[in-house]
Amino acid sequence: MSAVLYHGEPNGASLTVLAALAESGVTIECRHIDLLAGERHALSGVTESIALDLGIEGEGPVLMVDGEAMTESVFLAQYFDEAAGGAGLQPADAYARWEMMMWCRQITERLSPAAALLGNMANAQDAIAAIPADAFGALASSIVSDDLRERWQDLHDGKIDAAQIADSEAKVAAAVERCEKQLADGRDWLMGSFSIADLVTYSWLAGMQTLQAAAFADASHTQAWLARVAARPSVQAALAKATVPEPLRAWAPGPEINRWG
Repeated sequence: MSAVLYHGEPNGASLTVLAALAESGVTIECRHIDLLAGERHALSGVTESIALDLGIEGEGPVLMVDGEAMTESVFLAQYFDEAAGGAGLQPADAYARWEMMMWCRQITERLSPAAALLGNMANAQDAIAAIPADAFGALASSIVSDDLRERWQDLHDGKIDAAQIADSEAKVAAAVERCEKQLADGRDWLMGSFSIADLVTYSWLAGMQTLQAAAFADASHTQAWLARVAARPSVQAALAKATVPEPLRAWAPGPEINRWG
């Protein structure tokens, strides 16, 4: 099997996938790409626009296996778990697995777009705005997805939507509250046993601790859970692949804000 994982800094979707790969023990070549340089849209051997541009995660990782491109961090985490013959990242019970996937869907549809927007506004906007006009035009023209290209353009132009920012802050706070409620019975992990739900939630929430500190102020269970996830060898291994000092501050245009609330 020929397999290559193209990923950005270990934050958001790339962190989920890198940590899941480490949990699985599967050996796959990992290639770091500079998301803010648009390298995801010029991957060697990848010509399918659905892989390059039309995934819901925006600048998420891409896995190439025997010439086939795969995207979306939750699905890639499932792929690694199953390729390993069951590494324990998914419950064996059918209902418990459904519950885990529903949790992951909430995170990817509500928290991840909100975290990406806030993270980009705080940490990526200046870098994108500084790209010279000619270079930015070439980068933007390589993006097939109109929605994703628009998010890049908004960051380049310094466009600020106060309503979107307020909505994103509310969604981060709601995600923390949901975690706090889930962990209130004393469990260590969100689904009872460690799973993809812990990885995907941590990957989008960890970077919000500095940007939205007030949301975590009264969330002692969530803070303790974040520390437990951060201490896992798989997460440490993923973070060790960073090329910047603070990977949880490294953002690139991400999922589109959910138009339906």
